[in-house]
Amino acid sequence: MGNLLKVLTREIENYPHFFLDFENAQPTDCERDVWNQVNAVLRESESILSGLQAYKGAGQEIRDAIQNPNDMFLQERAWNSVCPLVIRLKKFYVFSLKLEEALQSLLHSLTCPPYTPTQHLEREQALAKQFAEILHFTLRFDELKMRIPAIQNDFSYYRRTISRNRLNNMNLNIENEVNNEMANRMSLFYAEATPMLKTLSTATTNFVTVNKTLPLENTTDCLSTMASVCKVMLETPEYTSRFNSEDTLLFCMRVMVGVIILYDHVHPNGAFNKSSKIDMKGCIKVLKDQPADNVEGLLNALKFTTKHLNDESTPKNIRTMLQ
Repeated sequence: MGNLLKVLTREIENYPHFFLDFENAQPTDCERDVWNQVNAVLRESESILSGLQAYKGAGQEIRDAIQNPNDMFLQERAWNSVCPLVIRLKKFYVFSLKLEEALQSLLHSLTCPPYTPTQHLEREQALAKQFAEILHFTLRFDELKMRIPAIQNDFSYYRRTISRNRLNNMNLNIENEVNNEMANRMSLFYAEATPMLKTLSTATTNFVTVNKTLPLENTTDCLSTMASVCKVMLETPEYTSRFNSEDTLLFCMRVMVGVIILYDHVHPNGAFNKSSKIDMKGCIKVLKDQPADNVEGLLNALKFTTKHLNDESTPKNIRTMLQ
């Protein structure tokens, strides 16, 4: 217990044995039910990322169809190219709903009485690891999505074309997969620059709103503790030397940025305020000490997906660090 409390009071230098095992933590009996539920979702995450990474889009087919509106072969070719892509985009969107549910289950487990969030994180390291894995996946997904403008172009073409084809009474089997209501929800999802992060931010905010009897501090302390843990692990060579894989370093950075963003959305004053329990200056410094290629996307996430960075209460030196 003392280990995590040392992090919160920033006395870790005097207590060099703190470590949250993101690589090897295994569920205890009391974690098992929630762990199994979340694990079923996380098992899909790599195939979701692979599907997104392999997304090539139908840009050429769409351009040909638009430039030759009377050529039915080109119209059909574009439509037949876009439909499988839209079904893939639906799969990603449906996965975001599963992720939202998984996150809320973890938040419930890591914040519920009688234990404090700090006690939970030490007692339930496997759930803390899953929480971290969700954030890691989310930032990877959004980094990839931002590099694929074809997604919105393909989906816009699909919506325009399905409306036109519906007017022409064409047989639209794809509507069994993506009806108008689903298309509207997907459109809102993909309109976001960082759709998965937006989903998690909304899920965390909803969790706090729905659980009125749970003190807000339980949730914000859970998030700030995770941020502090990641920062200390990243800046302490004794801890980074214990990582079995170099990927764990980037994993820690993504998790730290993810919990900062959630904290900033949930806490009324945000993460950048002087009263924040997150050492933002220290967290940004840790990121800036890493190779620029590894952290550019993460620094951009702090700049563009947080809620309170541009508040008057944000210290100027913090804003300067993120410019």
